[in-house]
Amino acid sequence: MRRQRVALGVLVSLLALTSCGTETGVGSRSGAGGGGAVRTELPVTGIRWGVDSVTVDGKRTAAPADAHVEIDAKGRASGNYGCNLFTADVRVDGETLTVGPATSTARGCEKDLQRFETVMSRAFSGELTAAVADRKLTLTSADGDSIALTSQPPVPLTGTTWTVTSLVSGSVASSLPAGTEGEARIVFGEDGSVHGSFGCNGFRGRATVSGSTITFDSVDSTKMMCPDPRMKLERAVLAVLDGKTTYRIDHRSLSLTAENGEGVGASAMERTPAGGTAGTAGTAGTAG
Repeated sequence: MRRQRVALGVLVSLLALTSCGTETGVGSRSGAGGGGAVRTELPVTGIRWGVDSVTVDGKRTAAPADAHVEIDAKGRASGNYGCNLFTADVRVDGETLTVGPATSTARGCEKDLQRFETVMSRAFSGELTAAVADRKLTLTSADGDSIALTSQPPVPLTGTTWTVTSLVSGSVASSLPAGTEGEARIVFGEDGSVHGSFGCNGFRGRATVSGSTITFDSVDSTKMMCPDPRMKLERAVLAVLDGKTTYRIDHRSLSLTAENGEGVGASAMERTPAGGTAGTAGTAGTAG
């Protein structure tokens, strides 16, 4: 009888171990079916991922500043291809993301932005393998195409260095004049001040925020002459920072639109340059 009790105890223990080994937990593929569902705790949802670059057919293309992707807990992706907004259903299952057909806006874009949108929309589709390390996310297709992304926390209007990334006329966004990328910057102070660089000359003035409008006043700048592309950028930015404009912040993107429909798009820099001013090597300092 004692031997029978021992054998029975061993059998119960083995059954318990077998049960533990086959338990279905979070991230299991058991019961998976249908699109637009999140079935994992892989840390990709609820985060704004800024696109760093896209590699298709072995060719790496750097992303424009506004390109981003965000996936919510219900399995819906939304973002910006670089110019146009998009949405798509996404199923997250373990380390696999399955991206369904996307719908996007039809905004007119410059050729460089259109080219990036083409490769981005191709890469962010179908079945992708996700790898997360620190703040970095890499999505890779079975063909070896990949998207490199970095998590981006939201930023406030004031105290952020906003780098101008596009010129806007009505519903059409244009890229900056060649060679002027990163030159024009705007910083709003909590005390109602504003300073930065038009792309050639540094400036300083006042900016009164009320609701969704900013009224610029007493904007003075240095008077340095620069090559034509930078002067073209300067004239465009200066025209927007004159009087009343409408502003909108979307996470880390800022749009400023004058009453005549002309405007600029800007993105938050990853960090403020050493010294904390808008002037950097190659551009004039802030007007005194």
